[in-house]
Formats: sequence, structure tokens, C-alpha cells
Amino acid sequence: MKTLVTGSTGFIGSTVVRELLKAGVDVRVIVREDSDTRNIDGLDVERVFGDTRDRQSMRAALKGCDTLYHVAAYFAHWSLNKDLFYEVNVEGTKNILGEALAQGIEKVVYTSTANTVGAHGAGNFTNEDGEFNQWDTGDHYAVSKYLAEVEARKICEQGLPVVIVNPTLVIGVRDIKPTPSGKLIVDIVNRDMPGYIDGATNIIDVEDVARGHLLAADKGRVGGKYILGNENVTVGDFFKLVAKIGAVKPPRLKLPYPVALLLACAFHAQARITKKPPVVSLSQVRIGKMGEHFDNSKAVDELGLPLTPLETTVENTIDWFLRNGYIKNRA
Repeated sequence: MKTLVTGSTGFIGSTVVRELLKAGVDVRVIVREDSDTRNIDGLDVERVFGDTRDRQSMRAALKGCDTLYHVAAYFAHWSLNKDLFYEVNVEGTKNILGEALAQGIEKVVYTSTANTVGAHGAGNFTNEDGEFNQWDTGDHYAVSKYLAEVEARKICEQGLPVVIVNPTLVIGVRDIKPTPSGKLIVDIVNRDMPGYIDGATNIIDVEDVARGHLLAADKGRVGGKYILGNENVTVGDFFKLVAKIGAVKPPRLKLPYPVALLLACAFHAQARITKKPPVVSLSQVRIGKMGEHFDNSKAVDELGLPLTPLETTVENTIDWFLRNGYIKNRA
């Protein structure tokens, strides 16, 4: 039998694929016709074409599989097409999990996000029981992932053996897009981030997240969810660490929240003209002010989640971005 991975060409998904191959698993991956496949090129996997929004293609992709890692998502904090968040993250999840139920898949790991347990402030170490509180942030990614998680739990109650994992802020190697979290690092080391709004965040290495997925499939309780997170830090301290390892000066201008909101509004106006993502989105500023610190003890105790030191992760991330031409101005 095979293991199917959605989102296999993405940052987390491709790392999950690599961990599965290390474990000797026979892997099938879903790719779209227009997918950037650099992260899986050369890997010994079976490729099938499909899109989670097309239930028929999901039905075909699942044939002959016994395990599913549903990692695919539309991850952004700004988009010209807000409907994509709900089409991919909610309807796509309903499609593939519904087909997995119909075909009797034996184990499903669904990749959610720590956003779904809310942002409850620095020092308030939120666990898996935290309440979602980001309805008013304007972050369609967070809202759509919360709604998708609700759908995943409904299908689990119908008999599909689903384990939910909730990664925090993920950084690491092979972030080819890069993701919003990876872009923060690139912007700091390239000296393209003059100021910041302080807040609280939790950061984890992408390879630890990928291992957490496999551990969830092996040890996770059906119907359970696990925060895959590591170090709780302030945004200012994280930026200082990135700057130190990147051999640049950290962003010095700590912006008051109202000023940061005004700047984000200006960036949004510019983005509507350029059709390119803003330097920072309004929702990122709003969530950043709320602050996100998390309690990862459940994943550590029940799954054995590995925890790479944050400094090591940042070093590896910057080195990868440097070697692959994302960082131009490192001193």
C-alpha cells in the first residue's frame, strides 16, 4: 500500500515527503499541472496530477493508499483573490477527507495551523484547547484554516481516523517560495526591513515539523490535535537573532501599533497597484500585536516531537537562502 501526500511541492509537504522516504515508505504525491516541483525533483515518488478542489481527482489519487498526509493549503496573508483561501483550505479539505472516508483510509494526518487555537498574548502559553479569536483580524488564511479544521473534526466523527497537527511559525531549508516566515528572514538579512512591531511568536524547524507528522501518524490519538512548536520568543529578540547570525544590524525602528497599521494600509494600496504582496499585511500587524506563545508539551510528551535549537535552525535557514541566491547583501 502507498502513502499519499498532498501539498508535496510546498515547504512543509516536501519535507514530509523526504522524511517518509527516509523511513522507507512508498510515497505517492499529488501535483498540479502548474506546480513548481523543484522541491521534489529527483525524489523516488509516484506523481499523480490532481487538485484538492476537484473531488474526482482526489478519488483517483487515493486508490491503493492506506495513509494520507493532507498538507496542501493556500498559505498567504494577502491575496488578490480571497476566495482561494476558502476554495482550497475549506472545500479542498472536505473533498479529500470525504473521499478518504469513503475509501476506508486507515490513518490521516491533517496539517492545520496554530492560528486555530488563537493568539492570546506573550506569556500565555496556549495549548490545544485554546479558543480561536482571529475573526476580526482580516486574515483569511487563519479563518479558512479554522473552518477547515472544523470540517476535519466533523469527518473524523463520521469514522475517518484523523490526527490534527498545528504547526507554529515554521522556518528552515528549501523554502523556495519563500513563505511569509521565510521572507521575514530574507528581508532582515537583505536590510529590507527598516522597522517592526514587537509581539510574541513561537518558532519551529521545518524538519522537526515533518518528523512530527510521521510521529502523529504512528502515535497520535485519533481525533486529537497536537501543537508542533518549539521556542517562544518576542518578535524583537527573534529579529535580533536573525540579524546576528546574518551579520547585519537588526531593524532598529520599533513602530507603535497605530503607525504600523497606517504603514500596512499604505502597503496594501501599493499591492493593489503592483499585484505583488505587501511588505507586511494588515492582518500580520493585528495578529502580531495580539501575540502568540504556545505550549508544546502534549506533542513532546505523547509524540516525542524533536526540538532543534532555534539558533541552529536560523543558521541553517540563512545558509540555505544564501547558497540559493535569496540573500544578496550579507556582510
